[in-house]
Amino acid sequence: MSTTVITTTELPGLSPARKGKVRDVYDLGENLLIAATDRLSAFDVILPDGIPNKGKVLTQISSFWFRKLAGVVDNHLTSTDIRDFPEPFRSHPEVFAGRSMVVRKTRPLPVECIARGYLSGSGWTEYRRTGAICGVRLPAGLRESDRLPEPVFTPTTKAEIGTHDENITFEEVAGLVGGDTARRLRDLTLSLYARGAEFASSRGIIIADTKFEFGVEDRGTLVWIDEALTPDSSRFWPMDLYAPGGAQPSFDKQFVRDYLLSIRWDKKPPAPRLPDEVIRTTAQKYEDALLRLAGVPVG
Repeated sequence: MSTTVITTTELPGLSPARKGKVRDVYDLGENLLIAATDRLSAFDVILPDGIPNKGKVLTQISSFWFRKLAGVVDNHLTSTDIRDFPEPFRSHPEVFAGRSMVVRKTRPLPVECIARGYLSGSGWTEYRRTGAICGVRLPAGLRESDRLPEPVFTPTTKAEIGTHDENITFEEVAGLVGGDTARRLRDLTLSLYARGAEFASSRGIIIADTKFEFGVEDRGTLVWIDEALTPDSSRFWPMDLYAPGGAQPSFDKQFVRDYLLSIRWDKKPPAPRLPDEVIRTTAQKYEDALLRLAGVPVG
């Protein structure tokens, strides 16, 4: 494809302190610089093909939500303007502009906080097996993609690259971070989800579920970190096509997951290459989500 795809931000003499599935993280001392690449992971495996402009979309959507929902909880965002970045990042806008944010340092908590408003993905799988998700009992007879009576908190472990997150109960979260912190995480997760889902619905998008991460600052304050209600961390469904009883069309990487399932990939490295049409369609889905939510094209 002709569009430039950035799958690494590493430059001569400039290496990230840490690489995640999608993000390259640079240590700036008191702050971090987080660059969202165009890498794509599916089933916790990084795919060999990037998605054009994906990192820019993720950064723009996260920035939009961090600012819009700042009244719910503090977040780590400081700036997304490359003019605020230190050197040598400022001198490489072709790599870092539009896809990077400077954030405050925190101590990340070892839990991924998931809110589900609809029954899909691993939640649907667990519900069919046990009638519950993460120890939360749900009504009998629900169908795939049904709206839940009320959103539920379904946390997971935070897996290393190449391994899978595992669903855990609220009690297990309390065992990891303490009861008070666990209750605060649950309340913040459900509050952020409710506010985000309400706004997204006004733009024709159902947020079926989403993942949040939190960190703790030196003074003990909980801070929303990582990404915010993006197509990588959420299931976005077009409201006008919603039809419970099966899988839904989406604005997120579920399109790629569905392709990988269709070719019966075993979900183990190495991941297969993606056809150009899958790459193009996925890129368009990400950009459509940004345009609907924030009202701006990718930039």
